[in-house]
Amino acid sequence: MAIAIVRALAPLVTALIVAGKVGSNIGAELGSMKVTEQIEAMEVSSTNPFKFLVVSRILATTCIVPVLASYMGFVAMMGAYLNVYRNEQTSFTSFFQQAFMKISFFDIWTLVFKSVVYGFTIGMAGCFNGYNASQGTVGVGRAANTSVVVSMFLIFVEEMIIVQVQNLFRF
Repeated sequence: MAIAIVRALAPLVTALIVAGKVGSNIGAELGSMKVTEQIEAMEVSSTNPFKFLVVSRILATTCIVPVLASYMGFVAMMGAYLNVYRNEQTSFTSFFQQAFMKISFFDIWTLVFKSVVYGFTIGMAGCFNGYNASQGTVGVGRAANTSVVVSMFLIFVEEMIIVQVQNLFRF
């Protein structure tokens, strides 16, 4: 159970939740700024909107998703302990010794790597769709929706690719 949480569930579930909440927010926020011509106003005032609006959001999602995935893994392990304790009265130390005995450094590295890739994808999808929004408020809603759909689709594709590459290195 610990291996499944660390290798797959923590980064994937965290990324999907962040894609739904943060990805749509990024798409809607940048989309509304594009539609109301705030981005053009930044360009006129000789401020680089790409640096302030896009790069900062991509860096934020890339850095925070690994932190959230690690937290989600911790919470999932505590939930697993409570379930095992309730059913089998296993001690805290015994449970975690057995759980962490199976987890290798490669598994932890995989969690962090997947989370960084997923965070970058969420930031890129949200910024791209929001930055290219048009057609008023309809375009803002479309940018927010498309940001979520595209980032979730890319996360699943990346999950398949990373798992295949990971299995090459594991054996």
